[in-house]
Amino acid sequence: MSTIKAQPPLNQNQRTLARYVLMYGLLGAIAIVMLFPLLWLLSTAFKSSSENIFQFPPQLLPSQPTVENFVRVWQTNPFGRYLFNSTLVAMLTVTLNLLFCALAAYPLARLDFRGRDWIFTAIVATIMIPFQIVMIPLYILTVQLGMRNSYLGIIFPALASAFGIFLLRQAFQGVPKEMEEAARIDGCSELGLWWFVMLPAIRPALVTLAIFVFIGSWSDFLWPLIVIDRPEFYTLPLGVATLAGTFSLDWRLIAAGSVISIAPVILVFLLLQRYIVPTETASGVKG
Repeated sequence: MSTIKAQPPLNQNQRTLARYVLMYGLLGAIAIVMLFPLLWLLSTAFKSSSENIFQFPPQLLPSQPTVENFVRVWQTNPFGRYLFNSTLVAMLTVTLNLLFCALAAYPLARLDFRGRDWIFTAIVATIMIPFQIVMIPLYILTVQLGMRNSYLGIIFPALASAFGIFLLRQAFQGVPKEMEEAARIDGCSELGLWWFVMLPAIRPALVTLAIFVFIGSWSDFLWPLIVIDRPEFYTLPLGVATLAGTFSLDWRLIAAGSVISIAPVILVFLLLQRYIVPTETASGVKG
């Protein structure tokens, strides 16, 4: 009668290897599932009119790749104007949001005054209020201020955000007091301390907030749709939405317009992601 030999237990290195294989395999599967819509969008944008974009299983690699869809979208619609509008609105929104959020977060983090914690609590509580609730009052205010059909009207609701104030306040609180005290001894004013010491110390938080604000502003569709009705002020999301009517739901052209719309967001993230790292501000303080 044959005997079955027991398998020796895995050693520590084998268990570690198996754990890494399982972990990275699971992460790879999740990444494929999340990236599939983007890959399908890119594939559709480069497919010719003779290919079936709805075949199953889907074919990600076009059999006859072409850039005709991008050329038609660019020539038949003022996508250059849409791109300029989105870029201008996004840059102004990021700049003003960082400025106002940093100005509001600094005293809430570093200055001691009466009611500071209550003010901060009230600001953070506004995060729980959906935008749809304040949308109508914001629109009425925008119209009364004469900002409808203007760039300022588009960026008006995003001039400051509770999330930005919260993020920068937490970053300001992480700056060592020794740096602040040294600047005060050198005769630095409060505004100079904020500009020359505090802002450079929280650069990673500023870059992180800038990326979030840029993506939110670039992809915003609802507010520009409400406040803008003149095509010369359309941003890219509104421009892509017009493709559905212009081409009677030709998904190849809509996909090409969507690729044009999301390409700058991916580019900005790739350029700025190396700055999203924690900096050791305490390294500037010697014990």
